[in-house]
Amino acid sequence: MHTATRAAGVLAGLTLTFGSLGAVAPAVADEAPETAPCAQQEAQVDRAEDALARVTAVFERKQAKVAKAKDRAEAADTAQERNAARKALRQAKADRAEAKQAKGAQQQRLAKAQERLEECQAAQA
Repeated sequence: MHTATRAAGVLAGLTLTFGSLGAVAPAVADEAPETAPCAQQEAQVDRAEDALARVTAVFERKQAKVAKAKDRAEAADTAQERNAARKALRQAKADRAEAKQAKGAQQQRLAKAQERLEECQAAQA
């Protein structure tokens, strides 16, 4: 009895799944979205700007972490504390350099995306 119930449930699930796919596909195919001539380029610029904002925020946090590590290194009392603070400072500087490189790369991506958008807009005019 249990196996028969399970088989009926699986069959019903498959029927609903494949039955609904047939109903949805023609409705989606009929709706052809009208796109602006440079919509893809505009979307790329928007995504690049959002990514640059995120990378810039990360870079600013890394800069703050370096400043905090410098303060800790200066305030260290013992040799052990100084060594630990210096190690943390080196790591913070390495992280900041990595974030700076990522920020520069994203700025270049944004510049290229804006360039492509301007070219597209000029071709449309």
